[in-house]
Amino acid sequence: MATLNIKDPRVHVLATELARQRGTTATAVVRDALEKEAARQPKPIDRDRLRALQGKMQEMDLVGLSNDDIYDEDGLPK
Repeated sequence: MATLNIKDPRVHVLATELARQRGTTATAVVRDALEKEAARQPKPIDRDRLRALQGKMQEMDLVGLSNDDIYDEDGLPK
């Protein structure tokens, strides 16, 4: 089993205090915080899938919208 040694005293105090408040372990609160932060991160773009979709659009003669299609000469939405 891998271990994680946290050497920052403030992190240790925060994890221990939150664990006490929740009635759980410091490991559980650290895991929960890390899982929540990981879930908030944007998902990476699947560039291969994007290229495939762009290719299909070109084959079907579908053209995406340009800024000129969306915004007027003042830069405001049409």
